[in-house]
Amino acid sequence: MRVVVDYDLCESNGVCEGLAPDVFEVGDDDNLYLLQEQPPEDRREAVQAAVDRCPKQALRLEG
Repeated sequence: MRVVVDYDLCESNGVCEGLAPDVFEVGDDDNLYLLQEQPPEDRREAVQAAVDRCPKQALRLEG
């Protein structure tokens, strides 16, 4: 699986970081950073929850 972020939509509100902090991080500069573009399969449930709960629908999974 591959995580894709639409940075034009992302507001860096941190919902995704709260659900999958090993994959997403909001930095001190208030920007979202993708720590793992291709997280391991055992993280799919958490990453999917982050995608589903993104208030701006700025995240998607491929694969």
